[in-house]
Amino acid sequence: MGPRKFLLATITTVSVLLYMFPHSNSESVALPPESAYGPAAESPDAGAPELSPGPPPMLFDVDDYGASAGGDATEAFLAAWKDACNSSSDPSLFLVPEGKTYLLMPLSFGGPCRSTTITAMVSQATGDRSQYYAYRSPSACSVRDVYVAGDQIRGTLEAPSNRSVWLDGDRRERWITFEDVDGLHVMGGGTLNGHGQEWWINSCKVNKSMAMYFRSCNHLVVDDLEVKDSMQMHVVIASCWKAAVSRLFVTAPGWSPNTDGIHVSNSREVSITNCIISTGDDCISIVSGSEFVRASGIYCGPGHGISIGSLGANKSLAHVSDVLVEKATLVGTTNGVRIKTWQGGEGSAERITFQDIKMYNVTNPIIIDQNYCDSKKPCSEEDSAVAISDIRYNNIHGTSLSKVAVKFICSSAVHCDGIVMQDVSLVGQKGAYLKCSSVNARVITPGFNSPYCTADM
Repeated sequence: MGPRKFLLATITTVSVLLYMFPHSNSESVALPPESAYGPAAESPDAGAPELSPGPPPMLFDVDDYGASAGGDATEAFLAAWKDACNSSSDPSLFLVPEGKTYLLMPLSFGGPCRSTTITAMVSQATGDRSQYYAYRSPSACSVRDVYVAGDQIRGTLEAPSNRSVWLDGDRRERWITFEDVDGLHVMGGGTLNGHGQEWWINSCKVNKSMAMYFRSCNHLVVDDLEVKDSMQMHVVIASCWKAAVSRLFVTAPGWSPNTDGIHVSNSREVSITNCIISTGDDCISIVSGSEFVRASGIYCGPGHGISIGSLGANKSLAHVSDVLVEKATLVGTTNGVRIKTWQGGEGSAERITFQDIKMYNVTNPIIIDQNYCDSKKPCSEEDSAVAISDIRYNNIHGTSLSKVAVKFICSSAVHCDGIVMQDVSLVGQKGAYLKCSSVNARVITPGFNSPYCTADM
């Protein structure tokens, strides 16, 4: 059994166990309706949908524009994209052919496009991934026709490994950018290799690029791709409305700095489902301007866990609301589910729910930190903070590597309010009992919880 299949089997098994052994002795706490968080997660073994009838797409094959395997294919890709974007055909299919590897310099696929639905088929290089996944059209996307080309199409995209290529104007910030393209579908089982190794050993944060960057792409679908070894963040969803991200396999070494798996910024109605993420930073990070975000069926580890934030850096105004993280499995991560805000910031993080989560050997399973400081110098103490309220932890079980498994480190100026813990059961090594540290937090703990937290107000 291959590693991807094993990890997916683990996720499925954990999900089954969560519902086979309910904890009926817990008191009930009403949760917001799931419909508030956007589309429901689809099962990884769901059957393929019936495709809506319609004309076949107009095909734009990058090889027809002069792309050659092993050589620099940047200009050919841009030429094919220009024609696909300007085509009167609906839908259009931008195709990366099977069994080939293409070198791409930093480039941007821009819109708006004449075609209301463009499918960018970046297909897999080897093997048949259909044994792990079956495509399902996400219900979040009210676009027109979705065209699926089939499992026989394969291909790989590779970034230049030489850092000097990137240090040319603003190209350093992103490898592959899609901007202002509505009705965009990027899928196909292919691999995107960022070759970030040289970046990691030279600099932690300076002048590092992101692998895939989607900006102002409404009704976006990103499905069935492997993204590996990015220079920094792997997949970024920025200023998008109605985005469905599913079946991504995101990997980088656990020591690789700042290699977040999926980063959501200033976006609304985003679903992230059935993804395997193993990186050196947050598996998923959700930052300011984001609301109605749902992450379900996530395998995370190694990495820094699933995070809201950081928020409020440099005394900025930040807002995140209506987030649901559910049916996740975290293994060997430095944090489990985390909310992190800087001192001196303003704004709010509210209506955030973490539920049905399993953790194995996680160092900080549950943490809120209003004194977050990612700086070589100590951060100054401030009298303002991002307000944190209506945070719910429900049905979270597993093992912790630290004796203090739950930490609510809240501001003395702006307390954390409305934290609810229900059916939380975390144990230490060899079943040891653990502790909760709560500072300036109003905590409600109906039913049985371990460790038990009290309101420190």
